[in-house]
This record gives sequence, structure tokens and C-alpha cells, in this order.
Amino acid sequence: MQKNTATAEKVNIEFIALMASLMAIVALSIDALLPALPDIAKDLGVTDVSKNQLLITMIFLGLGFGQLIFGPLSDSFGRKPIIYVGFVLFVLASILCVSTSSFELMIVGRILQGVGLAAPRTISIAMVRDSYSGDYMAKVMSFVVMIFILVPVIAPTLGQFLITFYDWHSIFYVNLIFGLGVMFWFWKKQPETHLKENRTKLTPQLFIAGVKEFYTHKDAVAYTIISGLITGSFMVYLSTSQQIFEYQYNLADLFPYIFASLAVSVGFATFLNSALVLRFGMKKIAFTAAICFSIVSVLYVILFSSGINPDLSVLVIFFVLQFTAIGFLFGNLRSLAMEPVGHIAGVGAAVNGFFSTIMAVPIASFIGSFVMESVLPLFIGFSICGIISVILFLSVRNYTKTQSPQ
Repeated sequence: MQKNTATAEKVNIEFIALMASLMAIVALSIDALLPALPDIAKDLGVTDVSKNQLLITMIFLGLGFGQLIFGPLSDSFGRKPIIYVGFVLFVLASILCVSTSSFELMIVGRILQGVGLAAPRTISIAMVRDSYSGDYMAKVMSFVVMIFILVPVIAPTLGQFLITFYDWHSIFYVNLIFGLGVMFWFWKKQPETHLKENRTKLTPQLFIAGVKEFYTHKDAVAYTIISGLITGSFMVYLSTSQQIFEYQYNLADLFPYIFASLAVSVGFATFLNSALVLRFGMKKIAFTAAICFSIVSVLYVILFSSGINPDLSVLVIFFVLQFTAIGFLFGNLRSLAMEPVGHIAGVGAAVNGFFSTIMAVPIASFIGSFVMESVLPLFIGFSICGIISVILFLSVRNYTKTQSPQ
């Protein structure tokens, strides 16, 4: 049920900060490790640089599957207990990562980290949906994402600091300390948002029925696919950014600062979105952002079709423009997909998160495999994902018009 505005203004700040902090555990586990990828590969005997991408993409694979588990469980047992279960799995997976000397086991550990982190990531969205709806939900989600984006701004610099004075193992220890702090805060201050009288008994039929119902909402399905395409584009950047700036542009020392600077554009866009969404609506803003994302991508494909990398400043402008568009897309797409399924928020968040993530992983892996000596494949990948997203937006608008009463 949506809270009234007066009450919301009193409780929003801490609620938003808590939800963002739950999601930030995920961001810290991904982004802080980026500067350490060469060190980890060296210690674990990896000679193929492109395999470093697996340490990023595989945690997303775990996130995708974990959402299918923890989302439905939270509908039956409440949000808070399931978040604790997921965090315990994350702790155990982190221990595996720091204790192994095998790259293969490290990959397993990263997948399990993702499974565990799926609980706070997915259920935080369900908790927002438990409390808000409509454009106001999108406004709250924008604030959550805006704070959440601050982590990628500082995480690579933190990771660089840790590997300079300690080693890559310390990054995992810092992640655990941060996570424990957030869990303690969550335990002490956040009430349960999914009350017992609203819970449903866990059965296979319940999950199957929830999935079937989700797929009866054509707009929710379309926005989930769009979310997968945009997330896949962003994941290409996450998994190849260290490789691009260190090996293609010879900027290993500056990489954390470039990464942080680019992350600011996403945060700025989500801040603007929180201010504009109640005025213009999440559909209009997201559609406009998707069009801009596509136009910029296609323009860069045309300008640099030779495969010769653009000047660094030109590349940075590309990322700033695209991440600004992504900042307007992320929160709105999730809110648009969740809007019609508020009564099954746990299953809805799980299905939405699972399919968007499972789509994103192969997209990122496929496009990333071509980003070796040139960033042109990245431009091409962004443009294809953007164009398909615009087509899906248009199909949703046409479907909505045909379903509207005459």
C-alpha cells in the first residue's frame, strides 16, 4: 500500500538509505574488484586476459538464479529473514574466494556470492514495492539508485588503495565488514514490510502461478526484456572497462578515477529522474532515454566504423552520454515492470530480475569477447540493444492503445 506523502517524508530518508545500502553490497562486490583483476589472474595462474571478465559476469549469473529462489521465499516467509539467509551464503562464498588457489573455484565462489547477494538486491526492490506504487515508487527507486550509484564512484578507488597497501584478498574482507554493518543496521531499524496476513503458502504451484500471471502482463514482460538489454550493455562496460583503459589506452593508474567519474553521470541522471518523474511520468522519461541511447550508439558506430579507437576524450563523452541515459532507464524500467504485479511483489521482482540478468550475462559475454583491440564492438553492441529497446517501447505503446477501452 502506498504511504501518504506526509508520512513518507518523515521516513523516506532512512528507508531509502537502507534499501540503497542493501543494493550497495552488490555494487561493492563487483566494482571494488575491478582494479584487482590482473593481480587475481596472476596469483591464480590465468594467462588469457579476456578470462578476467568471468570474475565480473559470473557474479551476475548467480544474481540471476538467486532471485528465482529468494523472491518467492520472501513472499511466504517475509522479507527480512530471507535477506539474512542470502547474506550468510554470501559470507560463505566470500570465504571460498579468499581461500582458494584455483581460478575455477574462484569462479564458483563468485557465482555463489551472486546467489547470496540476490536476496538483498531483489528483496529491497520488493520492499519498495510493498511500501509505494506508481510514479511515487519510481521516485523512491530513483533515490535508492542514486545513493547506490555512489558505490561505483568510490569502489574502484577503494579497491586500488587496498591492493596498493595490502593485496586483493583485503577487498573481500572489506566487503564483508561493510555487509555486516548494513545487516546490523537493517536488523535494528527496518520493520518487516510484508506482514503475515499478506503472505502466501510456499508451493510449487504458487510460484508457477505467479510466473504465469507475470507473463499475462505484456507490458511487464516487455519492460523486463528492455531491462535485460540495457543491463547487458552496462555489463559489457563493467566487464571490459579495466581491459579497455589499461590495455587499449594504457591508463592502468588512472582507471579507478575514470571509472568513478563516469559513474557520477549515472548518479546525476537518477537524481534528475527523481525530480522529473512525478511531472512527466516514468514511461515518457524511459522512452526518451532509450531513443537517446540508440541515437548516440549508432552515431559512434558510423563515426568509428574503421575500428580505430577514438581519442580518450571522445570515448569518455560516449560513456557519459550513455550512462546518463541508463540513469534515466534503470529505476524506471524496474518500476514499470513491477507496477502491475504489486500483489506478488516477491515473485514479480524475482522473475523480472532473473530474466533481465540472465539475458544480460550472455549479451555481455558475447559482446565482451570481441572487445580486444578496439571499442567498436562495444559501440555496435550498445546500438543493437538500444534499437531493440526502442522497438519494444513502441510495441508496448501500441499494445496499450489497442487494450484501452474505446
